[in-house]
Amino acid sequence: MVALLDATGIFFEPARTAFPGASEAAWERAGRLDPGASGPDGAWRLDFRCFAVARPGGRWVLVDAGIGPARSPAAAWAPVPGRLPDALAAAGIAPADVEAVVLTHLHEDHAGWSSGAGGEPFFPAARYVVQRAEVAGLDRADPVWDWTVAPLRASGQLHEVDGAHRLAPGITLLPTPGHTPGHQSVLVDQGDGARDVVVTGDALVHAVQLADPAVPYSHERDRHTARASRRALLTRARERGAVLATAHLTRAFVEPG
Repeated sequence: MVALLDATGIFFEPARTAFPGASEAAWERAGRLDPGASGPDGAWRLDFRCFAVARPGGRWVLVDAGIGPARSPAAAWAPVPGRLPDALAAAGIAPADVEAVVLTHLHEDHAGWSSGAGGEPFFPAARYVVQRAEVAGLDRADPVWDWTVAPLRASGQLHEVDGAHRLAPGITLLPTPGHTPGHQSVLVDQGDGARDVVVTGDALVHAVQLADPAVPYSHERDRHTARASRRALLTRARERGAVLATAHLTRAFVEPG
């Protein structure tokens, strides 16, 4: 698995506003787990990261699509343009080599490179896989609809699935709703004695939620459901001896605790 850094920036809310109710002990542990996330004056410094999973024949599965080009919906708050095209090239991955793009959810900082600068699908040969509940829960006035959903439906590249889904041998999509209605995470069985990897998406957004999984995130759609999903996902990772692959921590891979 290859971690692909699209961008790094400062969030528009201080960390303690974005993650209310965390104890001092949880913040202290979070600081040890991910010291790079601590910005000046309590700011939250975060990465925007995607992951590529190798497939036979030089093909790849991409998990999430970053913040996107300069005119993407994430431009309202994220440090666009992202660097994903350069990160892919450095890893030897051409956009045409990507056979599937798993969108953990339809927030603008995870679907930005679903389209290129001209609005065309950035990965021309890929199916874009998203939970049906996620599409159903997206307001058509949300700019991600016109940026991602509508063009991919028009090109026949949007694939909606329901619940747990075996995408390919060793790659399983896991429903982890709460952050959004149809949020999904990805379990990757790497085989050959390598550790399994759980790509969390935004089921886990900050190390303070690793220190205390009960800590909510201010932009979760359903905090109760998100908390249950996070706890279940971390338990599953621990039981499998898996490592976590994170979208927004400043460390790409972390232990589940």
